[in-house]
Amino acid sequence: MAAVEEPVAIDGEKLEQFVFRAVDEVGATLNSALVVMGDKLGLYKALAGAGPLTPMELARRTGVAERYVQEWLNAQAAGGYVDYDGATGTYTLPPEQAIALADESSPAFLPGFFQVALGSVIDSPRVTEAARSGDGVGWHEHNHDVFEGIERFFRPGYNANVVPSWLPALDGVVEKLERGASVADIGCGHGSSTILMAQAFPKSTFFGSDIHEGSIETARKRAEEAGVADRVTFEASPASRYSGRKYDLVTTFDALHDMGDPVGAARHVRETLADDGTWMIVEPMAGDRVEDNLNPVGRAYYGFSTFLCTPGSLSQEVGLALGAQAGPARIKDVVSAGGFTQFRIAAQTPFNLVYEARP
Repeated sequence: MAAVEEPVAIDGEKLEQFVFRAVDEVGATLNSALVVMGDKLGLYKALAGAGPLTPMELARRTGVAERYVQEWLNAQAAGGYVDYDGATGTYTLPPEQAIALADESSPAFLPGFFQVALGSVIDSPRVTEAARSGDGVGWHEHNHDVFEGIERFFRPGYNANVVPSWLPALDGVVEKLERGASVADIGCGHGSSTILMAQAFPKSTFFGSDIHEGSIETARKRAEEAGVADRVTFEASPASRYSGRKYDLVTTFDALHDMGDPVGAARHVRETLADDGTWMIVEPMAGDRVEDNLNPVGRAYYGFSTFLCTPGSLSQEVGLALGAQAGPARIKDVVSAGGFTQFRIAAQTPFNLVYEARP
């Protein structure tokens, strides 16, 4: 006789709490698009430092239809992004939010983060179908908000950290760069990191590579605009087959975990590195255990890993799919398998871990 399963007791209060949490999550999902909207329409920049404004005043400053501005402001006020004064019907962007939402030079600038999140959600149906079979989704298959958002999110952090703290944390690297070194930036995307280093070290030469041809085209334009094209070259190639030899420094910014064959890439870095060279690997902040990453930063990175990093790796040769939360131990395994004998954490921020690898 089949056993009769006892009904599971439901805690009504816990259920209600979860439902209201889910409602908040829906609002947060919509807010990604609202932030991108406010960024693209110049609403945050018009609010920054302006004091209290009515929807009409903000609409006039930005040339955006007032009815849309009013609804957008109400959504921002409900989420705590702007302050609302019911007595005057005005909205104010607090200075702290202004730094994060309107100042592109700030390391806390966030609209790019929202932009890549929005782009990932837009592309989620394609990833959902790929997940049924285990197929990958190539980087080139994503939309413009993913490409631009990645650059706009990472660039402020690189501006704040690469030259002042990350490169100085490496043994003897800054001195080489100041004298004149040869540098390869692998997985360079739009070239923000490559160009930043070239501007800081005018005696050195720089080479950037990325698997995505469209990003390389953008990188070349950015190098011309920055006035460093005479010392910076770019190439569309996989990380395991980029050109050049005897680099004094190889860098990989938030890209190793995206590669289909990171071990093959590590071997190629070892082959193309000078005997006394250094490989700087910048990866997302992560611990080695899942429970180490069950926090807001880990949650965001696991989400991006599901929609971008893992399918991107699965679309390439080998398809190791490390994921954005690989952690130091797995990165060390990859680096060691590539022939490196020295590996350490050289620096870190709330969003990144910086590794130093040497032959």
